[in-house]
Amino acid sequence: MKAIRIHDRGGPEHLVYEEAPQPHPGPGEVLVRVYATGVIASELRWDETYETKAGSKLVLPIPGRDLSGVVEEVGPGTPILTKGSQVYAMMDYGRDGAEAEFTIALPSELAPKPRTLDYVQAAAVPLTALTAWQALFDHASLVAGQTVLIHGAAGGVGVFAVQLAHWAGAHVIATASAHNRDFLHELGANEVIDYTTTRFEDGVHDVDLVFDTVGGDTLQRSWQVIKPGGVLVTIVSPQPSFEKAKAHGIHPFWFIVEPNRDELIQVGTLIDSGHLRPIIDTVFPLSQARQAYEQGARGHTRGKIVLRVVD
Repeated sequence: MKAIRIHDRGGPEHLVYEEAPQPHPGPGEVLVRVYATGVIASELRWDETYETKAGSKLVLPIPGRDLSGVVEEVGPGTPILTKGSQVYAMMDYGRDGAEAEFTIALPSELAPKPRTLDYVQAAAVPLTALTAWQALFDHASLVAGQTVLIHGAAGGVGVFAVQLAHWAGAHVIATASAHNRDFLHELGANEVIDYTTTRFEDGVHDVDLVFDTVGGDTLQRSWQVIKPGGVLVTIVSPQPSFEKAKAHGIHPFWFIVEPNRDELIQVGTLIDSGHLRPIIDTVFPLSQARQAYEQGARGHTRGKIVLRVVD
């Protein structure tokens, strides 16, 4: 099979499009024919990309945590899935991913592909939508009537966070560049702050939740806009200071998204009912994965970069 394999740790220059052995499903595993997969530029920097959860080194690892495709073969002991099922998933860390013609997935990861999406659109959903869902609902327990400030709102995670917060009945404040203002209003943002011309802390106060996908100075300036008892959730390293959180009376969370079939089913239901939609920046063929990662590393994308595996 054709696959993208990483020949050395570093940047996109180490990605090679080449022949690789086709995997076979063992007990409790599912072989999926991949139709499309999402690009996560930072994946090339993750330790989990290069080693198993047991700590052993992966040889020529295949990246790609987002998957959409069709079940090709079901291993023994996987009764909930059948050959031909259309699926999408966030694949767990520590093993080969979906940037290949075939990949091994687990039943606990695979959900039915939303019926209103094609495979390319579906591949733009799993990791970013699950990240937004777990930040807003699992960690922050967001409820209707609260105010949420979302940093990096036009990015892959941000576009789902805006839509989910709007669906949940929150007042949504988004930070992004000016050319994304109308776009984010369409997704459900009540206010959009141009971070290139305005310091958000000058006009934002007493929010219930800050969801930060940017980090650095943006994170440090966010403490002062959260009301006592509020929540700060970030997915960017380093983790937030617990000393600062205690001083401000704020509950901090830093987390790494995990696969969750049940949550992905809920996301799919919201997509099919018109409450959520994936945003795709660019689509590349699998053979151009290096260019896709280079574009992702430059940042300032609107939504997700996707690799098409099957035309």
